[in-house]
Amino acid sequence: MTNDKTLRSLLEAVANGKVTPDTALDSLKNLTYESVGEFAKIDHHRQLRTGFPEVIWGPGKTPDQIAQIMEVMRLRNPVVMATRIEPAVYTVLQSKVSGLRYYDSARICAIAPPTIEPQFAGEIAILSAGTADLPVAEEAAITAELSGFRVQRLWDVGVAGIHRLLSNRHLIESASVLIVVAGMEGALPSVVAGLASCPVIAVPTSIGYGASFGGLAPLLTMLNSCAAGVGVVNIDNGFGAAVLAGQILRTAEKLRLASAGS
Repeated sequence: MTNDKTLRSLLEAVANGKVTPDTALDSLKNLTYESVGEFAKIDHHRQLRTGFPEVIWGPGKTPDQIAQIMEVMRLRNPVVMATRIEPAVYTVLQSKVSGLRYYDSARICAIAPPTIEPQFAGEIAILSAGTADLPVAEEAAITAELSGFRVQRLWDVGVAGIHRLLSNRHLIESASVLIVVAGMEGALPSVVAGLASCPVIAVPTSIGYGASFGGLAPLLTMLNSCAAGVGVVNIDNGFGAAVLAGQILRTAEKLRLASAGS
C-alpha cells in the first residue's frame, strides 16, 4: 500500500467482490509512513493497527523538530501528544504550534479538544506512593485521559502510612485497572494487588535515597512481588503504563462486543 495504483487496485477488488472488506482493512493497517524533513517518519496508521496513535518523545529533539512533527500529525489526528517536554521547550513551542496545551506536572504538551469524552467502559485508577512520584503518575493519568479513558486519581498513599490507602479501599474495589506508582522500596503495588480483583500495573520511579539505585530497587521489588496479578513497566514509564491499561480495557470491550454478537 505504498502508491495510488496499488491502493486503487485494492479498492476495485473490494468493489468487485474479489476481496472482503476485512481483508482490505488488514492491508490498509500497513500503509506507508510520511516523512517530515529528513529527521522523522510519521506512522499515521499506528492507531488503526494498535488503537493508539504515535506519540512524540520529546528529549533529544529540537523544538523546531517537535513543532514540525506536530503540524504534520494534527492533519490526521484529533489528538497529538508529546511527552517529557520541559517548560523551556514548551515556551518555544507555543510560538510555533497554535492551540497547544501544556500539562506541567506530567510534562506533556498536546493538541487536543477542550474535553475528551471517555470512549470505553471501565475506569483506570492511578495511585502514587508519595508526592515526589506525581510527575510519573500524572504522565500516566494525562496519557490515559487524552486516549479516551476514564481516570481516577489517588495520591500520596504509600505504605509508610498504610491507613491512607486502606481508607480508600472503595476506589481499589471499583477500578477496572490499577496503575500503582512508587519509588523508594516500591512496596505499594504488592499491597494494592493483595486487595484488588483487577489487573495491577506497577510503575517504579527513580525517587529514593542512594540504595534505590535510581529506581532499580523498586523495579526489582515489583518484579519479585508475592502478590499475583502484577505487571511491571520500566522505571518512570507512566506513559507505557497508561497504554497498557488502555489495551486491557480495549480488549475487554472487544470481548464484550464479540460476546454480544454471538
